[in-house]
Amino acid sequence: MRLLHLPAHEYRRERWRNERGWTREIHRHPEGAADWLWRASIAEIDQDAPFSAFPGCDRELVLLAGEGMHLHFDDGETHTLLPPHDRLRFAGERPLRAELLSGPTHDFNLMWRRDAVEATLLHRPLVGPMVFFAEPGVTWLAHLIRGQAWFKDLARPLRLEQGDSVLLLPDPDGPSRLILEGGGELLLAKLRPGAATTAI
Repeated sequence: MRLLHLPAHEYRRERWRNERGWTREIHRHPEGAADWLWRASIAEIDQDAPFSAFPGCDRELVLLAGEGMHLHFDDGETHTLLPPHDRLRFAGERPLRAELLSGPTHDFNLMWRRDAVEATLLHRPLVGPMVFFAEPGVTWLAHLIRGQAWFKDLARPLRLEQGDSVLLLPDPDGPSRLILEGGGELLLAKLRPGAATTAI
């Protein structure tokens, strides 16, 4: 494996596809591609608004900050995301509208092409060491919700502050395991190739 540090101050802020809000992009794969296979960002929702449509994608939303919101789908289904970290997984083409409960929210937003990528998103406490083992084709994205963390078993230790992220990428020339230590909370996205692709 090899590491790619994604510090919070380097996230790129851009408008939503429908121009109704802002997002801070953590990373997309392929990097810089308009037609990405997966993308992680932090959505800044400061008013009631419809979400952008992403046909062919699945997505998962996790409340990071704020008092929460109601999500209203056009088919009548509703969900409420409440603090600390409620979450919802849904199809990107389903029309829906966000209604804020009390002020703005920040929300972790993972999207992936369902025909090309398999994605699992985990919310985990970080108490002491967490070991990542290399798996063929598997990429991990770790986002530090709270606390501090560091990879110590490196020539140059890599430290993560609250809000930072890191990619653990497949690399046959890198170490077969990496150990993350610290204290706090993490979101961990495990991304692997689906049926239509062979490498992430």
